[in-house]
Amino acid sequence: MKRFAVGLTAAVIGGTMLLTGGTASAARTALDVEIADISPNPVVVPKGGEATVKIDVIASDDAKKVELSVRPLDSQARTLAAKQSKLDQQGQHWVFSVPFTDGDPTGRWRATVIATDKDGKTDTDKATFAVEAQQGKADTRIARFDASPEPVRKGRTLWFSGRLQANEDGDWEGVKGAEVAIYFRRDGSSGWKWVADTETRWGGKFTAKTRAYKSGEFKAVYEGDDDTNGSTSAPDYVRVRGGWHH
Repeated sequence: MKRFAVGLTAAVIGGTMLLTGGTASAARTALDVEIADISPNPVVVPKGGEATVKIDVIASDDAKKVELSVRPLDSQARTLAAKQSKLDQQGQHWVFSVPFTDGDPTGRWRATVIATDKDGKTDTDKATFAVEAQQGKADTRIARFDASPEPVRKGRTLWFSGRLQANEDGDWEGVKGAEVAIYFRRDGSSGWKWVADTETRWGGKFTAKTRAYKSGEFKAVYEGDDDTNGSTSAPDYVRVRGGWHH
């Protein structure tokens, strides 16, 4: 028969969260306990959210009590606050569910399980798992975008330069190896037309060139990828001397 207990007491001592299971039936004489599975591993905690890890413990029938504690391996990690957890026991399986929030330390954690029989004899097993913070996409910006020379004569080369940067924990760092496109909107037009593609180098720097044929605005566009959001530069106006040439 499946027994389900909700709201186990979670006691925190010295940075350790202790989860205590109930009583199991006694049948075997050789006390034995092992951590059979930890899932998921790593535990990925979303920003502002919660993620739960299930720790499957197998204990022999003579185990009267099973206790699980989890703590970060980093001894400098802050003490955890008490949490509500639950235990799902079926036969020799004691499955502990432990919630994590984005306020919990990331890195390697150790799970320690202790089984106790009716005579007070104990058996212990340990295993480690990882807790990670889910990384959202980093914001980007295109800085110092410039089209030059300005003014420029019709048919002459027009150069573009700028820097693609990503926000890394408050610091703007250059993004290398990203594709940036240059677009043009001539005077009197509402639409943008593609001009050139280029790839960022060390420090996020990029350059590109085209021929100047008509006055108008240019801009640089980064579409983004799996790790970064897209961004668009401020437009830069260039006046072309000599009229329209097609």
